[in-house]
Amino acid sequence: MTIMEARGLRKTYESEGAPVRALRGLDMVMDDGEFIAIMGPSGCGKSTLLNLVAGLDTPTEGEVVVAGESLAEKNEDDLARMRRRHIGIVFQFFNLLEGMSVLENVTLPAMIAGTKRRQAESRARDLLDLLGLGDKARSAPGVLSGGQRQRLAIARALANAPTLLLADEPTGALDSEGGLEILELFRRLHAGGQAILLVTHDEHVAAPASRVVRMRDGRVEDDGRGAAAEPRPPVAEPMNAGGR
Repeated sequence: MTIMEARGLRKTYESEGAPVRALRGLDMVMDDGEFIAIMGPSGCGKSTLLNLVAGLDTPTEGEVVVAGESLAEKNEDDLARMRRRHIGIVFQFFNLLEGMSVLENVTLPAMIAGTKRRQAESRARDLLDLLGLGDKARSAPGVLSGGQRQRLAIARALANAPTLLLADEPTGALDSEGGLEILELFRRLHAGGQAILLVTHDEHVAAPASRVVRMRDGRVEDDGRGAAAEPRPPVAEPMNAGGR
């Protein structure tokens, strides 16, 4: 089943000089349960595509469909409701709420979506246990290591059981140990059926993906559906839940 489709996406940003054409007629289809890594040089439009899929930006031309729902001509409230139903987002620099506890960071998105506090906290605790942060529930995010902070950001992104998990350079702010830990976590989530769309410029970060889509100059250069798109082996030994 198709869970995301990009149709003829063009995105042009106005600037003081010549307009910047970030996407130039991009088409892409993603099936349920896929783990896709989008790769390409800086400026090729990777992050622009992710923002359009998330409904955080709108295309100049074309259409994005997520879980059968077109994002075209939706207002901001409709887009926010769509994200709560279907999208979880993991940012490079975590974007955690420092004034709240670890547990509150994960509970809040579900409560905003209308889940009762007790149910939201129960799911948050389950996610923190799954991601090896159960003993940090009452801690402030600031005391966590980089790898732990990104795991917390992933738990928050999963709070509403999203159809699609989006990740923009999720290891970019981490050291090598923390990066391997997050990649192993993505591999485990995918093995459990989670659909993941990840943007990276690093071949090692793309390694756990079941398909690698390569972009250049705002278009898909290779959709990764050939023999090279076979699943790749794990990049690390299973994560130690108590580790960094």
